[in-house]
Amino acid sequence: MKKLTIGTRGSDLALWQANHIKDELAAIGIEAEIKIIKTQGDKILNLRLDKLEGKGFFTKELEEELLGGTIDLAVHCLKDLPTTHPEGLIIAALPPREEASEYLLILKDCVDVSQKLSLKKGAMVGTSSNRRKAQLLGLRPDLEVEDLRGNVPTRIQKLRDEDYDAILIAKAGVKRLNLDVSDLHVEELETTEFIPAPAQGALAIQIRENDTELFDALQKLHDLDTAETVTVERKVLNLFEGGCHMPLGCYCKKENGKFEIWTSKAETAEDFPERLFLRADSTEGLAEKIVDKFNKDRKKPAKVFISREIGEHSYFRRALENNNIEIEGRSLIRTFPIVTVLDQFILRHVDWVFFSSRNSVEYFFNLKPVLPKKTKFGVVGRGSEDALRKFGHIADFVGESGDITEVAEDFAQLVGGQQVLFPRAQDSLQSIQKSLPADAKIIDLPIYETVIEDDIDQSYADVLIFTSPSNVDAYFADNLLEPGQQVIAIGNSTGKKFDEMGVKYALPYSPDEIGLAEAVFGIEMR
Repeated sequence: MKKLTIGTRGSDLALWQANHIKDELAAIGIEAEIKIIKTQGDKILNLRLDKLEGKGFFTKELEEELLGGTIDLAVHCLKDLPTTHPEGLIIAALPPREEASEYLLILKDCVDVSQKLSLKKGAMVGTSSNRRKAQLLGLRPDLEVEDLRGNVPTRIQKLRDEDYDAILIAKAGVKRLNLDVSDLHVEELETTEFIPAPAQGALAIQIRENDTELFDALQKLHDLDTAETVTVERKVLNLFEGGCHMPLGCYCKKENGKFEIWTSKAETAEDFPERLFLRADSTEGLAEKIVDKFNKDRKKPAKVFISREIGEHSYFRRALENNNIEIEGRSLIRTFPIVTVLDQFILRHVDWVFFSSRNSVEYFFNLKPVLPKKTKFGVVGRGSEDALRKFGHIADFVGESGDITEVAEDFAQLVGGQQVLFPRAQDSLQSIQKSLPADAKIIDLPIYETVIEDDIDQSYADVLIFTSPSNVDAYFADNLLEPGQQVIAIGNSTGKKFDEMGVKYALPYSPDEIGLAEAVFGIEMR
């Protein structure tokens, strides 16, 4: 095969991508050179991307040269590529995807670990992404968001120059350029919490459709798993008829043979985003199902009951009120401390403290523990993580999945033979403890008990959410499920109660307010 010409933008990241593909081609015996092409997005730096005319601000000029024959292939960030291609061009290969998560880079004097995302109240965050802005304000409505343009190193330098308190940036860009950001606080936002752009972290190799010899050669660089998941994400984007400036996040991954997909969509960057999580056996019809769930005319629950108090400014309350859904939040149990003085001696050699609920965090720290500096913290769910932050600590392990068995397995891999303290409720099922390796040193510490309230009133809400097994016992001691009511269970142990009762239920992906909002939004009203 002749020596090929790779077309690329001239930014540091684009050149890294082009050189990466050049090296991959060399590994399969194909020689190539690089041609830098300026795009509209590179030339116009004083406007937000959503103010520019048309689509493909970072790709159009590359595609024109490809069609004109001056280059043989173009390397793109797939998230920048419109979902419809010019006639005569195709995507020939999608190499393995880089991590799709986001980095929130924060100036160290603007860090406040007691706040969600470790960012001080009222901080100014730089991003020109409508998707990032909508999700960020959904999580932290107190923040200010200002436009940020430029390539990756330029954006980071603007942060260092203190033009902003923090900036949002794709982890893949920082990682690919091997940038040193040790002078900044790095908060990694997981894809399940902060949903990335469709195809974020993926590269695309575009060629002329009639270049069949090159297409066949490039199949050695094509990753089928990446193709399978990003195709769903881009189909969702296409069905919404949105470009890269649309406030849309979509992320798909394959886990244990099933496809898990998260979607976040807002009308504008200032609006609260709707979120949805779906799990499916195949990708067939999946994108269409997702888009249908966002149909404004779809029947939603009018009222939701949840077995705990919900704060006035909580994410869950704002998510439901944004959909005109009434909330009935009342706790069905009371909790009481059973330890008033902590034996500090047992804490001397603790490697980990693991919390399975917000109550266990609060009751433990109310005892004013003195822990070794080496101590790490593990939690189940972002709700427990947020509770831990209020006491000035960041979780080293967050079990996000609603499947407690998965959480236990993931945590067990970190623990080995270390000493783990479990502050817990007296009637806890101790699921995590039972899954740890035999050489783990477990310190069991029951610190509070739960007592069921008397005479619990029936709820006639469309959806009933139960936050623990004891709440299920409390409610159904005197009440029955009304016809048409649907149930959401937080965590496997709560779900098992309904299995025993023969009641169908939905299980959120994550046992926190974001996961609950996703579960309610996914309910099909009969």
